[in-house]
Amino acid sequence: MQNFARTMMVLTVSLSLGACSMFGGGDKGEDTGPRTTAIGVNGYLWQAALDTLSFMPFDQVEPSGGVITTHWHSTADAPDERVKLTVRFMSQQLRSDGVKVFVVRQERKDGTWLTVPVQASTALQLEEAILERARQMRVAAAN
Repeated sequence: MQNFARTMMVLTVSLSLGACSMFGGGDKGEDTGPRTTAIGVNGYLWQAALDTLSFMPFDQVEPSGGVITTHWHSTADAPDERVKLTVRFMSQQLRSDGVKVFVVRQERKDGTWLTVPVQASTALQLEEAILERARQMRVAAAN
């Protein structure tokens, strides 16, 4: 249990930065809109979410509906724990509130999977990792 949680925390902490001023403040005429409108969500956020969650198998990937859902994922050091993620895209703009991550964690007890609490910071750290990756992609595209 603690090994899996520690693995998730290390992953998310290593990928994340604070979202408070991640994309700068105010409207300075910068293009924070979608990289493309064909998929219905912000292209930078979409690709950043796929990149950030690439270590997990995907179950549902719907750009037109603005949702990514993973299959259950376990690690070898914690086979009796598993995690499933859902990412919802809340805006077509590249904004810190443009993505929301939902985390479900289960533990196996007596052969039955039971849903157990997740630390509140886990979803926030994943959101921050996605936002940081999107920011990096936008900066790279501008250069």
